[in-house]
Amino acid sequence: MKSFAEFGIKVPEILLPKDKDLASWCVIACDQYTQDVSYWEKAAAAAGSRPSTLNLILPEVYLSAPDKSERIRKIHETMASYLADGVFDAPQEECIYIERRTGYGRIRRGLVVAVDLEAYDWRPGSRTPIRATEATIVERIPPRKEIRRGAPLESPHIMLLVNDSGRHLVEQCGALARRTPPLYDGDLMLGAGHISGWALRGEEAMELLYGALSALRESGRQPDGSSFLFAVGDGNHSLATAKAVWDEYKESRRAAGEAEAVTAASPLRYALVELVNIYDEGLTFEPIHRVLFGADAAALTAFLKTELGGALSDCASAADLGKMVGASAAAFGFVYRDAASGQQRYVCLESEVRELAVSRLQPALDAFIAAQATGGAVSIDYIHGSDEVFRLGAEPGAVAILLPPVAKDSFFATISARGPLPRKSFSMGEASEKRFYLECRAL
Repeated sequence: MKSFAEFGIKVPEILLPKDKDLASWCVIACDQYTQDVSYWEKAAAAAGSRPSTLNLILPEVYLSAPDKSERIRKIHETMASYLADGVFDAPQEECIYIERRTGYGRIRRGLVVAVDLEAYDWRPGSRTPIRATEATIVERIPPRKEIRRGAPLESPHIMLLVNDSGRHLVEQCGALARRTPPLYDGDLMLGAGHISGWALRGEEAMELLYGALSALRESGRQPDGSSFLFAVGDGNHSLATAKAVWDEYKESRRAAGEAEAVTAASPLRYALVELVNIYDEGLTFEPIHRVLFGADAAALTAFLKTELGGALSDCASAADLGKMVGASAAAFGFVYRDAASGQQRYVCLESEVRELAVSRLQPALDAFIAAQATGGAVSIDYIHGSDEVFRLGAEPGAVAILLPPVAKDSFFATISARGPLPRKSFSMGEASEKRFYLECRAL
């Protein structure tokens, strides 16, 4: 089998359930519906008493539950029993090409591989092949380590992006994989769409994979010689947790005097992920808009004009503002009720920003809020959907900010130059379109 160590990935040994009833086996990423216990109750009803990945994860809605430790103990016990009781087919050394049709009719393509955690670093300034796209909150890692530490299995919800405008990696590997019958094919629970997966294995497939990765590595080559191959799109804290557990394990084995080569062979060194082309038409990038409460709208817009450059102009309506912002990668819309006249205002800042817009906006907003600390409390919230922007912007004391579409063509360049994006920078699709747990790997 060809080695892909130079790219920071490995062909994994995949475990798939013998029972391919995907509507009960598969469940959505644990970091979704974090305020909606009812969703997870419906998921439990859909899974019923059948084997399910729901029994292998801790939905984050329960991360602060008083019985968390007992839940984690049961998760580890279930993982062990699934391995011992024949729930899985024999492991296969393969990648898996995926086609996911979401509940919105979009088709997203992906490739499941294992990534080398030695090739990943979430810290700002990282020059590793795998890098974080958004700021990592260190405090979120320890409680998640409790779940992965000692777990005999993993199943991925992490999605890594590749900057592949030529569509060489996922798409060409998919065309080859689809020559054979699918490994699985079925509907997902609770109206989340359909998923199919094909094995990518054999000499021809490995040569194709190696060639595509080589081309991407060269196209992503940086002036310092490093290459930016993969950007974490979803599951950044899960990947950071896997890295932390691996680092912890390395230190424990070093202290025990174990040979480095033996330690390096541990499956904990790797994590299952899905690679997705950032240019895939089925992958939607939605901006996460902002709203400030207690801010002086005139002072805010003037401050941002100075910080970001450009020109301010009034729009006659919400529709006009939406068109202006939607047609530019560097325009911001401000929706607020004028304190003096009571009139609704729609103001557009056509900025001079050339990077991904949010990478410049959020630091400027942070600076504005900090400067207002002595003049009265100003708070910020993060909102999804333009309708919510215009609704909140009509409320007294609120200034809602409409962000432009996320520019895919500047995404990797911005992260490479500036490091991880600010918090709440973008969302990859709707909640139900996130990755479902399906494939597993023994740890």
